[in-house]
Amino acid sequence: MWQRLRSALQRLRAAPAAMERAVVRCVPSEPKLSVRFVMPDGSAKHLQRDQAEPLGRALARIATSAARGPAKAAKKNKKARAGGSPAGESAAAAVPAVRLFSRAGEAVGEEVPNAAAWQDGAVLQVGDARYRVERNPPALTELRLPRSLLAGFPVCPKVSAEFAAPQHCEFRWYRERRESERDGGPAWVEEAAERVFTPCTGLVGLRLKLRCTPGDGAQRFGAPREVESSGPVEAGPGACTFDPRHLYTRKVCGAGSVRAVSYNILADTYAQTEFSRTVLYPYCAPYALELDYRQNLLKKELAGYSADLICLQEVDKSVFLDSLVPALDAFGLEGLFKIKEKQHEGLATFYRRDKFSLLSQHDIAFSEALTSDLLHKELHEKLAEYPLVKEKVLQRSSVLQVSVLQSTTDPSRKICVANTHLYWHPKGGNIRLVQIAVALSHLRHVVCELYPTTPVIFCGDFNSTPSSGTYSFIRSGGIAEDHEDWVSNGEEERCNMALSHPFKLLSACGEPAYTNYVGGFHGCLDYIFIDQDALEVEQVIPLPSHEEVTTHQALPSVSHPSDHIALVCDLKWK
Repeated sequence: MWQRLRSALQRLRAAPAAMERAVVRCVPSEPKLSVRFVMPDGSAKHLQRDQAEPLGRALARIATSAARGPAKAAKKNKKARAGGSPAGESAAAAVPAVRLFSRAGEAVGEEVPNAAAWQDGAVLQVGDARYRVERNPPALTELRLPRSLLAGFPVCPKVSAEFAAPQHCEFRWYRERRESERDGGPAWVEEAAERVFTPCTGLVGLRLKLRCTPGDGAQRFGAPREVESSGPVEAGPGACTFDPRHLYTRKVCGAGSVRAVSYNILADTYAQTEFSRTVLYPYCAPYALELDYRQNLLKKELAGYSADLICLQEVDKSVFLDSLVPALDAFGLEGLFKIKEKQHEGLATFYRRDKFSLLSQHDIAFSEALTSDLLHKELHEKLAEYPLVKEKVLQRSSVLQVSVLQSTTDPSRKICVANTHLYWHPKGGNIRLVQIAVALSHLRHVVCELYPTTPVIFCGDFNSTPSSGTYSFIRSGGIAEDHEDWVSNGEEERCNMALSHPFKLLSACGEPAYTNYVGGFHGCLDYIFIDQDALEVEQVIPLPSHEEVTTHQALPSVSHPSDHIALVCDLKWK
């Protein structure tokens, strides 16, 4: 046994010390590459050189930079030395030999361009110091935790990386050590090793820390980073309106089915106004209208639906980028965003990446398409006869998001997912009719000309009840020129047009009593329309009961993040 230990110690002594890193960043689309390393004296070196420059020039620059530190030190010590030796100063300022060796141990020629010379695994020698070159190693560019942490609600970090992907990173979660546990041990206790962490009620009052090590899926890992939560975990609201619905959606649908969600999530830009707090939602606790609080509920709700397609309306751009994308990406969903013209909010469509791939996007703004796209020339000419209505239509910022997806398991199966949020005003029925006419004409072009026979799933907040002209037009395929909605805002804005479209669309979730429930109004405004020739409904996830919706008088509330209710259904190809 002692002989084995002695042999092991000898091997350790004989083994070369692990080399320090020289990190090289070289991206083809950029003219320069960068080289970073730390000298034995602790000084950090960072050089930027042209990718096409010969290696010899870069090595000469490194040599000059490496000598600068000792030269400065020698100059500083000159005053402190009595009768200092010039030879000593010269030695201190000597320029070290700098060479680059390939993986095979051969010196790389000085005429080789930098981009080709600095390969992963090469060795940089600066005097006696040797550095292992790491070319484009995984690196974190951003690591952030949400400001609000609630017990029982998933914490989804925002992770941005270069030469890495979040799904290949390593995550370790820690919680603060309690006062009663502080006996000289570490300040943080490890809780879990997973990308999304849901703190339990036992962690209320304690802060969290995340340590993330970036990886690229090829067994390469970069330098880890840590981030601590700005505040402690707080108690959650208890039962939420969506909890019973999650009992139906614990698992992702099978390969032949698609679970779709449509949801107006209430933009923060509308929730955080004095008018909202005092007039629209006076019954809602002020803290429950705050974005951080509502985002906790929203992320848990959406994740719990295990959806394949999610169409959202009233999505703040910052919410999409900083909250929804990191959260839903962790659950396997890819996100697309279309902002409204001159607004801070818009539409978002998410699709499950292991079920679908994105073929193309065909987003439009209604006002722009109406005036510039020849598809709508006939409608535009008809509308020109009604200048007041035309002006109002062109003033609206409403948009249509259209994404054509292809099944990853059956390439012959494609689907066109449309998402919209029509004009909101109660007297704007005529405006909505024009908007939906533009939308359906655009969809006809996509699925009849660009991708023939592709079925449509059309989601959104249509701001139209089942008795409206817009709903009737979508469902029946036509609208008469004398329909009452053409005079929805009075005789001055009368607009009589007969319109039609070729689709056979069915409301997959039927006509619920309401999908929007606020203090002064409740009604069905949201729909998931499907191509009934190609798709059929497998199941509709029941909406919250009236008792659940009105527990806190109306929506939003401490247990529901929006003034709308999500529509959720399972569809399958016929």
